[in-house]
Amino acid sequence: MPLPFTARADVRTDAPERYAKQLVAHLGRRLSFTTDGAVSTAEIGGGTGTVVVGDGVLTLEAAAPDAESLAQVQHVLGSHLERFGAKSELVVTWTPMAGR
Repeated sequence: MPLPFTARADVRTDAPERYAKQLVAHLGRRLSFTTDGAVSTAEIGGGTGTVVVGDGVLTLEAAAPDAESLAQVQHVLGSHLERFGAKSELVVTWTPMAGR
């Protein structure tokens, strides 16, 4: 059953694979990620966080059963990516997703 609260952030970067690898490796110290090709997923505080490597874009997806859990997933993924990508001025802007 899909989780009712979802959001995504498409972060433009010349190095999506590098940032995805760095984010998953760093968070993997505390979380258990599963990776299938360009998609890595982990349970984060009652929700699910997904990191997707695209062509010139790194997509973050967050899903949770409630708004508080969604905010936690967004914070964990977004704040770490922005810190790693500070020199490249990466900015994570979340957009609610409908129909999931």
